[in-house]
Amino acid sequence: MKNWKFEILLLLRARPAIAALAVLALLSALAVWNGMRTVAAQRVALERIAAVHAADLAERAGRQPADGDAGLTAYYTPHLTFSPAAPLAFAAIGQRDVQPFALQVRALGLQAQLYESEAFNPELAAPGRFDFAFVLVYLAPLFIIALMHDLVSGEREAGRLRLLSSLPGESGALWRRRIVLRLALVAAALLLPLALGALLSRAAAGETAMLAVAALLYVAFWCGLAAWGAAVARNAAAGAALLLAAFVLLALVLPTAVNAALERALPVAQGAELALAQRQAVHTAWDTPRDETMQRFFGTHPEWKDTAPLPEGFHWKWYYAMHQAGDDMVSAQAAQYRRALWSREEWTRHAGLLLAGVNVQVLMHRLAGSDMEARLAYLDRVAAYHERVRRHFYPYVFNGKPFGPADFARLPVYSPAGGDGVPPWPLVAALAALSAAALFLGLRRTARVVG
Repeated sequence: MKNWKFEILLLLRARPAIAALAVLALLSALAVWNGMRTVAAQRVALERIAAVHAADLAERAGRQPADGDAGLTAYYTPHLTFSPAAPLAFAAIGQRDVQPFALQVRALGLQAQLYESEAFNPELAAPGRFDFAFVLVYLAPLFIIALMHDLVSGEREAGRLRLLSSLPGESGALWRRRIVLRLALVAAALLLPLALGALLSRAAAGETAMLAVAALLYVAFWCGLAAWGAAVARNAAAGAALLLAAFVLLALVLPTAVNAALERALPVAQGAELALAQRQAVHTAWDTPRDETMQRFFGTHPEWKDTAPLPEGFHWKWYYAMHQAGDDMVSAQAAQYRRALWSREEWTRHAGLLLAGVNVQVLMHRLAGSDMEARLAYLDRVAAYHERVRRHFYPYVFNGKPFGPADFARLPVYSPAGGDGVPPWPLVAALAALSAAALFLGLRRTARVVG
């Protein structure tokens, strides 16, 4: 215990080290605050959208005649869906920064409605949000390098290394104490603001602990790597250069190369192209014989094939059959689009088995419910709700039943999922293995330092 107190006092006397830890804690706090502010703004927007939507539905119900046209009502009535932010979303904004978290759908073609708002400026989206995940992955390693690049060379340049190396059985313990102390202080600077943010956001203790463990493992990985670099370098400048090169390679170059390779190997068309294809299919149906369109519809909805035949002129059931046929015509394209998105996500997770930075980002976004898996799950819920809306209106449209004010009360209501983010456990094990290997390498190399 006396040795630990001595090491703490020695570190407290190093003003650059204290300044670095203070700046890191400040950046972590700012990132948590910015993430909470972003999530709060999204929640306010959702509340405002929900209030406007409820008022609109009430106004439509009040104007609906007792013998209202169900087809016309279905055409003009929007139905709100939304994806509320998870309690830990403030830590890793992820997809919520570039994808809509609220969509209004009508009883028309689904694919066009899912992706028509999928438009954003890639130059603005590329930098990402300044959130806790950004500070952890890209800034924390730089502070660890600043604290540890001269761990050994500082003693060598001060003329104390030969004396420390001659102490029987104490040299290895000395480096272990110093490495663990710096690891603990960096982790505290990062995790204390995170814990406060999680408390204010009322995040579940288990998910918060899992996110903290992932962050701690990532810090341990860089502390082990920094200890190794400090031990093999002959001077502080060489140690800093070696570790900065490792940071550029592991945190910037390799993840960028993996992303570029995935984009080339798994090209994904924009969702807007899918929306355009669905709209084109609907527009083409205007020039297709109506009976052909209806037969396509009855092929997937045989329960309506025995309803009254189409009269002369326009009829709403032909119009909705046209939109369903448009969805059916692009269903293979939509499935391919989804498979491509999920394949990229899977290969990104595979890359995380070897790259700690990619690994911890995947884990944090999964726990925060802001990754591609959460995005695709939301689209699945929208599709299921859209099917409920269609099937609510179809009996009125295909049987010629009037749609009155009381029928508004029976409209399907969207319910968001409340599932917790479950981390991919193979990635957790891989991050633990990478961290253990880096720490073992660093501790073993420092224990063999001689003056």
